[in-house]
Order: sequence, then structure tokens, then C-alpha cells
Amino acid sequence: MAGMKVGIVGLPNVGKSTVFNSLTKAGAAEAQNYPFTTIDPNLGVAAVPDERLDALARVMESRKVVPATVDFVDIAGLVRGASRGEGLGNQFLGNIRECEAIAHVVRCFEDENVIHVDGKVDPVGDIETINTELLLADLSTTERRLERVGRAAKSGDAKLKAEAAELAGLVEHLSDGNPARTYPRSEVMAEALGTLITAKPTLYVANVDEESVADGNRYSAEVEKLAAREGAEAVRLSARLEAEIAELPEEESREYLEMLGVESTGFEGFIRAAYKLLGLITFFTAGEKESRAWTVREGSTARSAAGRIHSDMERGFIAAEVAHWEGLVDAGSWAKAREAAKARLEGRDYVVSDGDTMIVRFNV
Repeated sequence: MAGMKVGIVGLPNVGKSTVFNSLTKAGAAEAQNYPFTTIDPNLGVAAVPDERLDALARVMESRKVVPATVDFVDIAGLVRGASRGEGLGNQFLGNIRECEAIAHVVRCFEDENVIHVDGKVDPVGDIETINTELLLADLSTTERRLERVGRAAKSGDAKLKAEAAELAGLVEHLSDGNPARTYPRSEVMAEALGTLITAKPTLYVANVDEESVADGNRYSAEVEKLAAREGAEAVRLSARLEAEIAELPEEESREYLEMLGVESTGFEGFIRAAYKLLGLITFFTAGEKESRAWTVREGSTARSAAGRIHSDMERGFIAAEVAHWEGLVDAGSWAKAREAAKARLEGRDYVVSDGDTMIVRFNV
């Protein structure tokens, strides 16, 4: 799973970079349980908060705890005309193509000291601006592909003719303002859709003021409605609050959040949602030495999951002893889980479930 990235995008002054930088600051505070480590100026790795892992580590009295992670990329701000290369358009589009998913940060706060690029707070308008540029870029890509495939299809090749017809349908779909991710999937279109930005799964991030973290505001409500119409997910957070919290001792930060009536700033929900957006699930290994969360794609087999731990385990896979994390925590140990029939042996083709805890048996 190394290298799977979520691109953080947004118009200038919507709080996009503050989201990224606040997470980076949180990682600098030793008191934080889930650090965000900056690798270079625009790439960071955030740990996925997971109470299941914490519970396993407590029961196993693990000396080390290693969470799963998500890579985030802070992508250059976009302006109108990016699809034609204006501003940092070419860089923006190139960076976003390298990501597996998009987190679209939307300004949902009033602040006269932070000038909005269009002079007013309009989250739906902001979303439409970025989506329009992404759609125009995809439309250009698809039209070029249609022209190329259409010429080749004149040879009479049935497969090329079918692709040309599908591409024509996709051009119409995009021209009507619909993202590629809502176009019906088919085998013949898999490659073409894989090259398009709007085919990527998207998460809308409503960046609100501190007072709106708990219940949201009229701006974040607009974002949530738009996301629901698209079949996308929306989360609410306050980048400014996170920046303030990062500077406080742990006890003071807890008290501050309680005063605001929230359990967190919203970043934990953001990270979890981004992880889900990538189509990933978590399985665990747990013992006295270490409890660790491992990342695999949904639908992965026990043998391929073993390869995430070590290539030797995949090559010499014999079986996996599997217990659901909750059953293992309730039992208190692997030995007691076996006695209570909460652990079982599974073969190489067993499909791993989110929350499975595994001991891999292998021989090389």
C-alpha cells in the first residue's frame, strides 16, 4: 500500500494549506497519539486513529504500537483557467493525477482578515469552480482519446468501435457537468476512466470556524447537501482550532474541546474518511512485543495480507490463525481466545475482514 496518496485540493484562502500544516504541527507535539510527519514540503503521512488497535495493545501489554497511515499531498492552489494551464494549472493537474483520491477543502467560515478569491464565502460556488476545471481537463483528455480511437475503429475492429461509442457517451456525460466517477463502469472503459481526474473518489472537507465544529453552520450544510447529491462523503473540521490545540498541553486541549462541546477538532474523522476513500481495510497483528495495524485493499486474501507483513510469509504461507479484534480483546490473550473458540485457522484464499487479527504460519 506504500505510496497511495490523497491529494488535498482547494481554491486559494479556503484553508487547504492550513489543514495540511496543522496536521504537521500536531505531529511535532509529543503528546499527540497520532502524529503527522512531514516528508517534504508538500507530502505528509498521517496515522489513522484506531481504538481497536489501542484496545489490542492494552490487552497484550504491547511494548510498541504502530498504526496504519495515509499519505497526504498538499497540492498547489487552483484558479479559474487551470485546465488551460493558467496559474499553476499544469502543476496542479499533474500532481492530482498522481493521487488515488481527492480531499476537496471548502471554506465554510467568515473572516474579514482572510480575503476570499471571489470576495465572498460561497462553498458551493467554490466547489463548482474546481469541479469545472477538473471536468474541462477530463473532457479534453477524453476528446483526444475519442479522436484517436475513432480513427483506429475505421479498420472495423469491433472492440475499438465499442470503445469509441462508450467514449462518445462519456464526452456527453462530462459536457453535461457530471464527474467521470458517476459514469457507468464497463470493462471496455476501465483504462480510459483510470486516466481521468473526476473518476477519482472524492471527499469534501468543510473547514469551519471553532464555534461550528460541533453542529456545523449554513455553509457546511450546503457542502453536505452537495456531497449527498453526488454520492460523495463530507466531513467537518476546523483547521484553525487544530492549529490552536497543537500549541496547548494535552490536558488544556481536552478542556478547550470540552468547552466547545466536541470530542475532537474533526481531523480524526477526516483521516478515517480519507482511509476509507482509498478502499482500504485494516487487519492487525498483536502481541507483547508489538501491536500493529496493517493496510490491505478490501477483498484481499489471507496470503496477500501476509505479504504485507513480509514477502517470506506470502511465499511460504501455510495458514493464518484469525480472531476478530473484539473477540481477542474480550478473551484477553490468544491462548484464551483459542479456548473460547474465538480463534480459527484459515487458508490462503480466506478473504480478510476489517478488524481481523492474524498470526501467520509459514515455512520458507
